[in-house]
Amino acid sequence: MKKRTLLSLMSTVPLLAACGFRLRGVPEFAFRSLYIAAPQGSPLARELQRTLQGSTSQLTVSRDPVALAKSEAVVDLLSEQHERVVVGINSSGQVRELQLRLRVRFKLRTPEGEELIPETELLQTRDVSYNESIALAKEAEEALLFRNMQTDIVQQLLRRLSAAQVE
Repeated sequence: MKKRTLLSLMSTVPLLAACGFRLRGVPEFAFRSLYIAAPQGSPLARELQRTLQGSTSQLTVSRDPVALAKSEAVVDLLSEQHERVVVGINSSGQVRELQLRLRVRFKLRTPEGEELIPETELLQTRDVSYNESIALAKEAEEALLFRNMQTDIVQQLLRRLSAAQVE
């Protein structure tokens, strides 16, 4: 019985390796210092900075304008829009379903202005039911969904920044 189990386990390892399965791991960046140009109160910029600083010890991340000249790359967070769109109503005209959207535009460039990633828009959407009688609970649910969408967008940004090539 033990031989069969061992044999079956050993036969699955090459299959997993052959299909290209690999854990994501720690991102590697082509630059050693990054400046985040964003509005001061941007929660997305704060989360991006925290995530980048925690992802690797070899990357220096700053939002201080003094560090701009010393940075190898600059990520410009051009816009961050939270949208709440009605997509469903009942026969009396009351809202029954909403779509939440988080739209972020960014670009990556060198301090001299050479574009490494052109202006790009990332969009996250979530559908949520709505009921007026539990409006406070639905408001809290919307806030939680927006935070989750923000985390997803930061992860997408991380993958795109790690794929960028500095020349």
